[in-house]
Amino acid sequence: MNKKYKIKTHKGFKKRFFLTKSKKVKFFSCGLRHGLSNKSRKHNRTLKKNRYLKTSSKSLIRKMIFFI
Repeated sequence: MNKKYKIKTHKGFKKRFFLTKSKKVKFFSCGLRHGLSNKSRKHNRTLKKNRYLKTSSKSLIRKMIFFI
């Protein structure tokens, strides 16, 4: 008897990325945990903005994400 394997979402991907209603993949930028006083205020403001994955990495996303 052959086993049917369940396709599961990559848990690390699930914690770091989110799907919007328009099916874009949203994530938060890194570098905001500590050492912020050494960075300029302008740099810190740009880090706080939401980021979206490029469409070129869609094949990678399809492998990682199934049921988010």
